[in-house]
Amino acid sequence: MTRKCTIATSQLNQWALDYDGNRDRIIEAIKNAKAANATLILTPELCIPGYGLLDHWLENDVYNNSWEIAAEIIAHAECQDIIIDLGLPIQHRDCSYNARLIALNGEILAIRPKLDLCNDGNFREMRYFTPWPRSRVDDYALPDVISSLPKKQRRCRIGEVAFETLDASFASETCEELWTPNSPHSQYSLAGIEIVLNSSGSHHELRKLNTRVNLMLEATAKTGGVYMYSNQRGCDGDRLYYDGCSMIMNSGKILAQGTQFSLLDVEVQTATVDLDEIWAWRTSRSRGMQANDPSVQKLERIQVDFRLCTKSLVPDPKARITEPRDARYHVPEEEIALGPACWLWDYLRRSRASGYLVPLSGGIDSCATATIVYSMCRLVVAAVKDNNEAVIADAQRLCGGKDPRGLSAEQFCQHIFHTVFMGTKAASSKETRSRSEQLAKAIGSYHIDDNIDEMVQALNTVVRRNLTFEPKFKVHGGSPTENLALQNFQSRSRMVLAYALGQLLPMSRGGQGGLLILGSANVDECLRGYLTKYDNSSADINPIGGISKTDLKGFIKWAETNFDLPILREFLDAVPTAELEPITDTHVQSDEADMGFTYDELSVLGRLRKAYKLGTVGMFERLVVDWSGHMSPRDVYQKVRNFMYYYATNRHKMTTMTPGLYLETYTPDDNRYDLRPFLYPRFNFEHRKIENMLKKMEEGDAGPNGAT
Repeated sequence: MTRKCTIATSQLNQWALDYDGNRDRIIEAIKNAKAANATLILTPELCIPGYGLLDHWLENDVYNNSWEIAAEIIAHAECQDIIIDLGLPIQHRDCSYNARLIALNGEILAIRPKLDLCNDGNFREMRYFTPWPRSRVDDYALPDVISSLPKKQRRCRIGEVAFETLDASFASETCEELWTPNSPHSQYSLAGIEIVLNSSGSHHELRKLNTRVNLMLEATAKTGGVYMYSNQRGCDGDRLYYDGCSMIMNSGKILAQGTQFSLLDVEVQTATVDLDEIWAWRTSRSRGMQANDPSVQKLERIQVDFRLCTKSLVPDPKARITEPRDARYHVPEEEIALGPACWLWDYLRRSRASGYLVPLSGGIDSCATATIVYSMCRLVVAAVKDNNEAVIADAQRLCGGKDPRGLSAEQFCQHIFHTVFMGTKAASSKETRSRSEQLAKAIGSYHIDDNIDEMVQALNTVVRRNLTFEPKFKVHGGSPTENLALQNFQSRSRMVLAYALGQLLPMSRGGQGGLLILGSANVDECLRGYLTKYDNSSADINPIGGISKTDLKGFIKWAETNFDLPILREFLDAVPTAELEPITDTHVQSDEADMGFTYDELSVLGRLRKAYKLGTVGMFERLVVDWSGHMSPRDVYQKVRNFMYYYATNRHKMTTMTPGLYLETYTPDDNRYDLRPFLYPRFNFEHRKIENMLKKMEEGDAGPNGAT
C-alpha cells in the first residue's frame, strides 16, 4: 500500500498589525487547501501579526492580539480536519520567541520556537526574540483565549519537537534555520522524519532566488524526504518586498512553485506525494550509521491521532502523484520590472493615496522609475482582467469610483500617475525635455512641462540680498562653492514644486486626496553622495533606491522590447547629466565626469565595501590586482581614496534618505541596512599604509599584490 497525501503551502500578502486582514487571508488559504483535499497546510513566518513590526515586537499587545487571532483561526468551522502550521510570537517564562503553532481541530498540538535567529543585513531578530536552545522541550501554559475554546486545552508542549500522525511524520524549521551550516532538517531526516516544513519571511533581492532554491534542493537531494516552503509576499510596511515563491520538493525535485511576483493576496500551492518513495533515498548504510547516533534520537515526538495519507488497500489509478517540474527564475531585468512594481502597488493601495508623481528629468533614473510605475499599471490591468476582486476594488477607488474593467495600462496610468518636467532655460536641453514628453505620452501619464526659472530667481534674489557678492556658475567664472550652491537652488526648488503639485493636482483634476512623490536616486549615486540633500531625491518612497545604474540600464533595455517602448532607446543612448549647470558651446554637464567615477566602478567599490566587508586598505589590495589590466597602482589608490572621501563627506545625506526598496547587497541606506557613522575622520592612517605599499611597489620591491 502506498502512502499518498496531498499537502499545501501558501504565500500571503500580510500587512504588519493588520490582524483582521491577516486572519482572513490565512483562513482563505486554509479553505483553498481543503478544497484541494490537502491534509496539512503551511503558512508564512509570523503570518498572524505580519513580519516587519520592528519595535512593535516589544509591545505586549502584539502577543495578546496574536493569540486572539490564533484562537479564531483554529476554532473556525472552515479550519477543521486539516493540520495547520501558523506563525506568531509567544512569551514563555519572561522570554519572547518567534514561533510556530501547529494545530488540529481546535487543539494546539505543540509550539515550535525558532532556533536560529536572523540578525544581520536587514534583520534584527535578536533585538526582539530569544533563540530557543536545541533539543529543549517544556510544558507551555496556554492563554485563556485558548483554554476557553471547546477543547478546554490548558497546556501543550513547546520546543524542538516532531509530529507523528497515524501514517506519517513531520517537523518544522523556520527561515534562517535553512541558511545555517547546522540546519535542523539534516537531523530530522536522520531521525526518520518524512516531511519538513519551512515557514519563512524571506525578502526579495536581485538574483537571490537561485540561492534559496539551491539550498532547498540540496537539503532534500542529500537527505531524501519532502520539503515544504512557505513565504510572505508583498510590502508589509517597510523597505522590503517579500517575494513569495513558496515551494514543495521531494528528494531533490521540485513539485510545486508559487509565483514570485503577483498581485494575488492569497496563493496556495499543493502537491500529492507518495511518502513510500522516500525509502529509496534513505537506504545507504552510511546514513543508517549516522541515524543511530544517540543525539539524533533525542527528538521528542508528539503523537497525533490523524491520518495525513489516503487510506486504501489497493492502488487508486486516479490518485496521481505530482510530477516534478523545473524551477522558474526571472532574469534580473524582469525582477526589476516586477518586484518594485508589486511593492509600489501595495504601498499605493494601503496608504490610500490617490496616485504617484515623479519629477521626470529626461535621464535614465527618473525614466526607470516611471517605467516601473507603468509596469505596475500593466500588472493591475492584468489582475483586473483575471477578476481579482481585491485589485478591482482598489483600482476603482483610484479611478474615482469608475469601473476599471476594460482600461488599458496607459489609461489606468493616466488616472494614477503624474509626471512633471521642471526645466530651466539655461540648463535644460531640448533633448531631455522631448524625451520626457515622449515617454509620458507612451506610458499614458498625466504630464506637465514647465520651467522653474522664476522660483530659482526668487531664491537667488533673497540669498543675494543677504550676501556681499553675487554667486556665479563655474562657466561664468564662479568658484566651485558658488557653482554647487547655484545648482542646489534649482534641485531644491524642484522638490518644493513636486510636493506642491502632489498635494493639489488631484483636486485640479476633479479628484480627492494627494499624491505620493517618488524619488529616483539610484544606489550608486546614494553611495557616492552625488545628490543634493533635500532636492528632488527627497521623496516619500524610492523604488530604485536599491538598484545600481548598471542594472537600471539593463532593465531599460529589456523594457524597450518587452513593454514595446521604443522611446527608451533614446534614454539609453543619452549621456547621464543632472542638467544643473548652464549649457554652453564648450560645456555640457556629465554625471560621471562630475563624480570622477564610472557607474560600473561605483558598483564594484560598493560591493567591496558592504558585501565583502573591506575597508580602505582592503579595497586597495583587492583592486590593485583586479584593475591592474587598465589602471596603475597609484591610479587605483586615487580611486579608492576619492571614493572613501566622498562616501565619508556625504554620509550625512543617508540619514535623511528617502526610504528605498531594498534590492542590492551594497545599498547605503543607513536607516536599516548600512549601520555606519555619518561623521568620519580623514582616513590618514589608511592612506599612510597604502602609500607605504605604493612606495615599495613603485620601487620594484613587491608585486601587484603586495608580496615581497
